[in-house]
Amino acid sequence: MVFARADRSVIMTFMLTTLLSVTVISFSGVLMPGPMFALTLSRSYHTPWAGAQIVLGHILVELPIILLIYFGFAGFFELIWVQILLSLAGGVMIVYMGLGMIKARREASQDKASFKHNTVVSGAAMSALNPFFLVWWATVGAMLVMKVSDYGLAGLGALAATHWLVDLAWLCLISFIVYRTHRLWGSRVRELVFIGCGLLLVVFGVYFIISGLKLWLA
Repeated sequence: MVFARADRSVIMTFMLTTLLSVTVISFSGVLMPGPMFALTLSRSYHTPWAGAQIVLGHILVELPIILLIYFGFAGFFELIWVQILLSLAGGVMIVYMGLGMIKARREASQDKASFKHNTVVSGAAMSALNPFFLVWWATVGAMLVMKVSDYGLAGLGALAATHWLVDLAWLCLISFIVYRTHRLWGSRVRELVFIGCGLLLVVFGVYFIISGLKLWLA
């Protein structure tokens, strides 16, 4: 009985330490301005739930990737031709979305913008088209999955839930702040913010394209 309690204590300590590392690593990623952050800023003009909707789309893409890694397919995302394809195709699509955001700046500044895709779909696309998101899961994410693999699907579920709660907390906070305050900014400021978000997407898209071309030429 004493040994069983000791084993449970060791397991709990290991799991808590692992989940703490998941929290820290996840925050370090989500706090960096990127495509999802820019998308959240632009969509939060219309609803305080934009962050939650984007995270839902993100989860729809991320869940199958986590499961594939858990069942041993992490190496697929490290294949050079996969990274080249994702970098080029994803970069082009993200540039396209960024230019569309810039084009809609005037309507957005007056809360009249209409988007071609709903926020959940856009969140999923922004994740699926980001090559570094997949590479992150094939490297850092795979390491975290390996750490909890001894505890089966329960450990994997705890890892995924912790990671998603971090994404949800941060993007919902951004979404709520933007929605509650954007009317105080003035139409010109809102238009500039929308341009900034679009340019941020264009920059990331171009960076992805250049990265893909470098891999191809190498």
